[in-house]
Order: sequence, then C-alpha cells, then structure tokens
Amino acid sequence: MGLSELRADIIAFRHYIQSERGLAENTVLAYGRDLERFARWVALVQLPRYQKPALKDLARYVAFLHEERLAPPSIARHLVALKMFYRFLRLEERADATGVDLLGSPKLWERVPEVLPPTAVEALILAPQPGDRFYLRDRAMLETLYATGCRATEVVSLKLNDVYLDSAFCRCVGKGSKQRVVPLNRHTVAALRAYLTGTPDEGSRPVEGATEVFVSKSGRPLTRIHLWSLVKKYCKRAGLPKTVSPHTLRHSFATHLLSGGADLRTVQELLGHASIATTQIYTHVDRERLKAIHKQFHPRGGSTPPTTLPENEQPPAA
Repeated sequence: MGLSELRADIIAFRHYIQSERGLAENTVLAYGRDLERFARWVALVQLPRYQKPALKDLARYVAFLHEERLAPPSIARHLVALKMFYRFLRLEERADATGVDLLGSPKLWERVPEVLPPTAVEALILAPQPGDRFYLRDRAMLETLYATGCRATEVVSLKLNDVYLDSAFCRCVGKGSKQRVVPLNRHTVAALRAYLTGTPDEGSRPVEGATEVFVSKSGRPLTRIHLWSLVKKYCKRAGLPKTVSPHTLRHSFATHLLSGGADLRTVQELLGHASIATTQIYTHVDRERLKAIHKQFHPRGGSTPPTTLPENEQPPAA
C-alpha cells in the first residue's frame, strides 16, 4: 500500500512541477525517472514509512546511488529531485521529512565546455551537400543551431509563426516556457528562406498543417534524437570529433560572441540563462580574450616584463 501511495505522490509531483512551477518537459521527465529509482529502492529495502524518512535512511539511499555507479552530476540531480519532491509533500501536508534538507550534493568538478573553432563550425554547416535528399532542411537546421545558440529542444520546437525572416529574428521558447528574441544573421535567413520555399524532395515543410519549422520525411516535427543523429552524421562527414553534439554549437556560439567583444550580460540574454553565473563558464574558455583585456586596460598590463627591478627597489648587497 505504501509503495502505491508513493507512486501516486510521484505522479502528483510531476503534475505540480509541470503545471504550477512551469518546468520544462525534459526536466519533468528526468525528475520523474530519478524518483522512480527512489521508489524502486524503497521497495528493495522495504522502507516502512517514506513520508518520514530518517537521515540514516537517506544516507543509505545516497550510498545506493554510488553503488549504481552513477556519475556525480547524476547523483546531484537525483538529490535535487528528492528534495523538491519532499518539499512538495510538505506543502501538501503529506510528509514531515526535514532530514532531506540536510543531504549534501557531491562536489562537482567544473567542466569546461567543448568549443569548436569557427573554421570547424563552417565545415560542419557546409557538410550537407545538394545531392542529399534533405539538404536544404539540414543546412538551415545547422545554421539555426549556430546562429541562435538555441538548445536542441528549442530548435525542434521552433514554430513557423515565431520566425521573422524579413526582420531577421526568431522567438525561442526556453526552459520554464520563457520566451526570448534572438537575431538571425544573413546566412541563416538565406538558408531558412531557401528551405521554406523549396520543393518537398529537397526537404521543405508540407504546405498544409505545418506548425514547426523543421519536419521529418513524414511531415512530423523533428525530435531531439533525430536532430542529434543528424548533427553526428554531418560531424563524421566533416571529420570532427565524435564528442561534438548540438550543445557544442551552443557553447561555440557563446564563446565566439565573447571572443568578438560581446558583453557577458548580452550573451546571458541570448542563451536564455536565468543566472549570469551559468554564463560565466564561458569566460574560462576564452582565456586569450581575458589576457588581451588585462593587457589593454591594466596599468601594468604590458606584455614585456622588466628584466631588473628599479634602482630604488634593488635588494641590499649581501
């Protein structure tokens, strides 16, 4: 009975974070999977009352996650999902689990994102060739990924009525259903225009009933998995590393903007980051720009260090 109640609470929690908190669908799915793992563990150890777990029980769950060989970021997300779940239960007066707030997340190394140089991005965008069946769609898709810095989900969810080619911008819907406006460069505008006015054999959208910009052979919207596989296909053709993904183009977009002189706040707005702390990781990537700024603006930022100290600072003779 307790396990069935737990699963019912998990379903209610998912509805809550989706409808009332407005979390993205992928986040809702991820938290749901994490809590299903927790439910399996509760059944495995036969936890008597999940509504009021002791701190030692929660510590056993963390040990279980380590035994499952989950990576530290995955464990951290599991614990975030668990804390949010129990806060929801407290809000509903269904649980008293103050011990959950005492759980600490594992320390995470700051991972520097993979970034492609502009020449590699150019090679990737030019990888779709006129002989390919969906050449126009795939070229426009790659152009859009790099021109906007959008997430894969945002690109496949892009609506036709959110693209304004004459004004050269598009409206993206990000995490939490937050909207932002992103400019389109002339190359992307040309690629999208060619794709949307092309023939069906070239990969254009169906004229009737289409709402999304990028569609599959059957006329249905592309999925994240389909987009991911297309990027992998063209990365292989362009001779790029296997680790390159759609998110690599987002990282490259942000880093190249900073390299060109864009300020951090502008990049934050274009990426749709809620906190500028998330955007600051790109300052660690572009070290050469930071050194150039230091050299230009710091009073002692000259590149040639003095060979000797000034006379009044010479050390006394021994």
